[in-house]
Amino acid sequence: MANRLHVGTRKGLFEVARRNGAWEVIDAQFLGDPVSAVLADTEGAVYAALDLGHFGAKLWRRDCTGAWREVAVPAFPPKPGDESRAESAKAPPVAAKPDWPPLLGTPLGAYRRHFEISVFAAYELIQMVCPDMIAAKGGSIINVTSVASRLPGDGPYPDRSGGVLPGYGGSKAALEHLTWCAAFDLQGHNIAVNALSPSKPIMTPGLSYYAPGFDDVAQADEFAQAAAELALVDPQVVTGRTIGHLQVLDGSFRSFPRDES
Repeated sequence: MANRLHVGTRKGLFEVARRNGAWEVIDAQFLGDPVSAVLADTEGAVYAALDLGHFGAKLWRRDCTGAWREVAVPAFPPKPGDESRAESAKAPPVAAKPDWPPLLGTPLGAYRRHFEISVFAAYELIQMVCPDMIAAKGGSIINVTSVASRLPGDGPYPDRSGGVLPGYGGSKAALEHLTWCAAFDLQGHNIAVNALSPSKPIMTPGLSYYAPGFDDVAQADEFAQAAAELALVDPQVVTGRTIGHLQVLDGSFRSFPRDES
């Protein structure tokens, strides 16, 4: 029997090892990103396929030293005639930052996937955990959102160099509305429902690929600390809010203004 497992999930890659007769997680990578496939080869390398929605499929390889790096995604050779069909199917050019997926070039399935993960899954999980919280006479629910829900904001847009994320941002806007509705329904059961957003960019693998040029960033461990503190709030005082993690850590629990970007 194997003594080590690589487990790909919607929220990252986890390495699990058997120690003293029990299994425990010994490493975690790509936290927050869907890992759709994992392969360990016979030479000690591990491959992880990430399904990053708008960003497309990405393949990462860990060598025998433990270092991860992105590698080319395997592809079938084109069939005769594919080149001409692909050329004719190209979306019209739009003003957007290179490598940012344009609205007209994003398939409906990729757009829908963001809502399935960010909204529908959260809705179902809230319904699943609430009976136990109601029986316990209290609890706390935290939905993880993003400032992308507010971008690009009100127009017009003289500078369109930054690009937008309609699927990701739209699903986060819907998640924040779900947070309001759940908080309204559950306050009488002493259950807090809030949405937590990074106040500054956190360089996940997807964001590192997509927009690596941020100078002022936050660390994942401080976001985790904010989540732990937000889980302890009084539901009669702090609920139904979308809060930046720094506003949790400073104790203000101030909501993001709706027009903040």
